[in-house]
Amino acid sequence: MNKTSFIGSMLTVVRKEWLDFFRDRRTFLLSLLVAPLLYPLIFLGIGKLSELRAETQLEKDLALPVVGMERAPNLVAALRAYGIEATPAPADIEDRIRAQDEDLALVIDEDYAEDWRAGKPAKVDVVTDTTRRNADVAVARVSKVIEGYGRTVGSLRLLVRGIDPSIAAPLNVGTRDLATAEAKRSSFMAVLLPMILTIFAFIGGAHLAMDTTAGERERQSLEPLLATPVSRAALVGGKMLASVCLGLLSMLLILLSFKLTATLVSGMGRQMDVSFLAMGKLLLTLFPLVLVGSALITALAAGAKSMKEAQSHIMWLMMLPMLPAYGLMAYPIKDTELWQYAVPFLSQNQLIMKITRGESASAEQWGVYFATSLALGAVLWLLAVWRYRQEKLAISA
Repeated sequence: MNKTSFIGSMLTVVRKEWLDFFRDRRTFLLSLLVAPLLYPLIFLGIGKLSELRAETQLEKDLALPVVGMERAPNLVAALRAYGIEATPAPADIEDRIRAQDEDLALVIDEDYAEDWRAGKPAKVDVVTDTTRRNADVAVARVSKVIEGYGRTVGSLRLLVRGIDPSIAAPLNVGTRDLATAEAKRSSFMAVLLPMILTIFAFIGGAHLAMDTTAGERERQSLEPLLATPVSRAALVGGKMLASVCLGLLSMLLILLSFKLTATLVSGMGRQMDVSFLAMGKLLLTLFPLVLVGSALITALAAGAKSMKEAQSHIMWLMMLPMLPAYGLMAYPIKDTELWQYAVPFLSQNQLIMKITRGESASAEQWGVYFATSLALGAVLWLLAVWRYRQEKLAISA
């Protein structure tokens, strides 16, 4: 079969699969629009919850149970000045914190007054359960006020003795942040965006890939298709290309929803603003992953006897793009090593982070990424062709 007839046969298969898929309008719309609609809902919700948390834990007055509050009236007054109202703590305050009836408490040591008058460090303890994140903002707020109060009192003690307080600070340590404005705005997005995009890119065309193989096998419509003079390579290529087109169209709609989300969400949601140039780079980055995902799912579906059996692979397939994201959360690594761009999912993660940070990947990094990704896609395509050449594929369940 010459090149022209091969491509023509493949495009004929693409047209046939899209027409068949489009006839089921509900499935077509769900496959195409669920992810683009889900993305704004997720981040609109996250933005709203973040605003509510800031409002309740940073701006409103905070009630703080204090053990021995009569021992440190000046400290209690300093807390009150910052909107932290000290209240007598019950005797079972630690049990109440463990039961999540209270978020935190302040314990003033019995020797606080004596140590204070003697000029010794007076001990106070912030009691909390650090494994519960709902209290971290309140703990940071109380700790910051107490530390500031301690520094102020220490400076006043030195001034009373005629000593310049700056003597107690031999170093003036500052921080020069070299992060770009784009990187700062995308700090939150860099955690979730790669995971979300890689998952949707990898399985975006899954339903069409499964339906064109396992679904047709279950409906007993695959055997007549295999009996046509079209080569198995062109047949598999056409089915994969139809799935890739669906995945790319879905990804394009997801990227466009970034802009919509950025216009609707204030505060943290503004980090979702992605320029059209950046969206183009993201689409280029995700194209090989869409290809790899479609090829892998086509190969898996060719070994399934029914649509239900093929769909059973979705759970572990969804886990694959999450592994690099979870690994980088536990053990961050620099994105300068070239080997990372040859590792599936990790390479997409690192490139997406670069794009959202406003950075540019080198030509060498892009070259390694495309070479390895397209090679993997070709291997999986050959695997799917081999599965299609097996005669048992035409036998329904």
